Amino acid sequence: MSELSRPVWPAYPLSALVAGLGHCYLGRWKRAGIWFVCYGLALAFLSARSLSGAFEPGDPFVVTALQFDAVRFTDVAVPLAILLICLLDVYLIGLTERADARRADANDLRSNSS
Repeated sequence: MSELSRPVWPAYPLSALVAGLGHCYLGRWKRAGIWFVCYGLALAFLSARSLSGAFEPGDPFVVTALQFDAVRFTDVAVPLAILLICLLDVYLIGLTERADARRADANDLRSNSS
């Protein structure tokens, strides 16, 4: 690992919180924006039942969303799938960066030994 590169592991919990945050941490701004927009659209349009209580006076949105008896799995399946695929994307980016760093280190060793 080079001195200027960041560790990849903080990107995993960031991506688990909100899709796109891990990509922001890694400096992949376009991907971060795309993941965040997809996640936001899925939350807004595909989980309408869990968001229906957000604008009604009474219980706050977080309280109604965390009541598992009021929220069905089908209400949150698509946003959860987007979040998991985003996390997989961050993992694959980390693998690629690690492989590229090892390849660069191996090339540096070969060029220094000759």
